Amino acid sequence: MIVSLVGMPGSGKSTVGRHLARQLGLRFVDSDAEIERQLGGSIRDFFAAQGEDAFRDLEQRTIDELTRQPGCVLATGGGAVLRPANREALHARTQVFYLRSTPEELFRRLRHDSTRPLLQVADPQRKLRDLFRDRDPLYRRCAHFVVETTRPSVPALIGMVLMQLELAGIIDPDRVPSPIDHPPGEPPAARR
Repeated sequence: MIVSLVGMPGSGKSTVGRHLARQLGLRFVDSDAEIERQLGGSIRDFFAAQGEDAFRDLEQRTIDELTRQPGCVLATGGGAVLRPANREALHARTQVFYLRSTPEELFRRLRHDSTRPLLQVADPQRKLRDLFRDRDPLYRRCAHFVVETTRPSVPALIGMVLMQLELAGIIDPDRVPSPIDHPPGEPPAARR
């Protein structure tokens, strides 16, 4: 099983993905981190030197490879859905969750983040609104499930994702640890 997370920059894909992988006993993979590992440098520097098209080519190859490796939770970059090939690979080979946040909430989370190339503009809030307008339909088209992330805590988001997987019959309810299975602050033990 592969669970993939799509959504805008700052929607919580990496954070939720790490915790979800731990809950499910799967490995966690971040496509942007994998790209940076391949590059031996930052996406931001590659983006500045080679441009967005070259980055999207590299991202497409990486997502194609990662969606063929079973047994993981995959967090994708915010623009991964821009390429039809990525949307098709994610939708066909994985269970896709769209972590949906409003542009205003995203701006609140990202206003001090200088690592995201597309947000290094004079008006990042307007840029987020434009990105959201363009990408929201693509995320929805790609996703099997949509989870609103504006207010819930990370544990609540993970609970929502696990519940959707369980209701869809994708995971066995006995594999989903309940909150009473472990003390607060300790990772849950996988139930058999």
